[in-house]
Amino acid sequence: MLWSEKLNWVVFYFVGILCVCSLITNVSGSIHEYKNEAFYPKSNAFFFHGGSEGLYASKLLHSPDASSSDKPLKGKSFIRFETVTFVRPKESASKQNEMQTITGMVEAIILEVKERERIGGSFLKTDLLCCTHNLSKEGSCSVGEVIIHVDPENPKWPRRIKAFFQGTNEETQISEEVEIERTGMYYLYFMYCDPQLKGTMIKGRTVWKNPDGYLPGKMAPLMTFYGLMSLAYLVLGLAWFLRFVQLWKDIIQLHYYITGVIALGMCEVAVWYFEYANFNSTGSRPMGITLWAVTFTSVKKTVSRLLLLAVSMGYGVVRPTLGGLTFKVIFLGLVYFVASEALEMFENLGNINDFSGKAKLFFVLPVTVLDVCFILWIFSSLSRTLEKLQMRRNLAKLELYRKFTNALAACVLLSIAWIGFELYFNATDPLNELWQIAWIIPAFWALLAFILLVVICALWAPSRNPTRYLL
Repeated sequence: MLWSEKLNWVVFYFVGILCVCSLITNVSGSIHEYKNEAFYPKSNAFFFHGGSEGLYASKLLHSPDASSSDKPLKGKSFIRFETVTFVRPKESASKQNEMQTITGMVEAIILEVKERERIGGSFLKTDLLCCTHNLSKEGSCSVGEVIIHVDPENPKWPRRIKAFFQGTNEETQISEEVEIERTGMYYLYFMYCDPQLKGTMIKGRTVWKNPDGYLPGKMAPLMTFYGLMSLAYLVLGLAWFLRFVQLWKDIIQLHYYITGVIALGMCEVAVWYFEYANFNSTGSRPMGITLWAVTFTSVKKTVSRLLLLAVSMGYGVVRPTLGGLTFKVIFLGLVYFVASEALEMFENLGNINDFSGKAKLFFVLPVTVLDVCFILWIFSSLSRTLEKLQMRRNLAKLELYRKFTNALAACVLLSIAWIGFELYFNATDPLNELWQIAWIIPAFWALLAFILLVVICALWAPSRNPTRYLL
């Protein structure tokens, strides 16, 4: 395939991603919006998944007599229904008696993930979700309602909220706030049992808040992590800058590239910290801020891999230029940037619960393949560089590259081990019950990249003995 054709495929892929992302005007976070969405049949009920998030218990204790509006917002954890509206078809409404008080019901059910078996008739040895006349005779449920086996230790949970259609009205609403008193992964379901309500739509939004802000529980520690990483990059940047200025006469081209990677890293973690802080205070993720964050991440990941490849080829130490390989290196970097940007957009744009595993595979696979290409090219280049240094008997440079090879090999082994752990983690926790430690997975990759950058800075630091880098 010609280079022009390859470039056309890259442009086509990137344009496709932009077209998908252009449909998103705002990135939802702890504010879950419902825009005239339909229920779908499940067993003998009609079901809509309203969201799921890890929530910590409220830090403040309140008396049971205090109203929700009297309780301070800070330190409080809740799920708030903000004019969640259910709209039934006109045909269904017109068949009702306008003098009748209740002509239909929709239920909102909030539960912890460990309570999921309490929804439905499993404890009654049936697969039904809605109570029938035969089941009601046993006194375990009421006809026309979702079957809930109440927790005897906490009779309020799973929490059921009912919305009733009255007369021939086409709409009914839920406007309520439920305080979270126990830490857990919470799910919100909307269901109705009456077949005459078939075609009912839902619109409105729910707001989910943790005690310290709107960040979902599994993401909350990342704000602290990126704050600490900002300080770490600042310290590294200051140390490198002082060394750079002190020995500016002995600077080689490679040092400018390392400086660029440090600067990109500082910008990346700072923007992510700001993005999470904004998310935590407002409950939503403006697309502009998120795009800046994911773009900095993609650029930094791309430039970091190109730096590793250039160093492995001996650029600035064994060879003055990359020669005929320059275009191939740039092309691989361009393809990686496009694939990485697509993956980052996919993971960070849209609702927290959006997107299926199969759809994610479409974005993960290209990045994985390109990472493998980088690793193979880096280690093959390192092998050739070490052979050249051995033939020239340049012991100082040989020792330098051996240390770099060992550090890089250790990082690759750690990466492989962590990928195995990540696969095991995701396979054994499909319902996010381990949400409180899920933040360590993305944090590990950011920390590993920083450690590798520190190693490169230590090995290729500006030196009073510039001959160690001379060709």
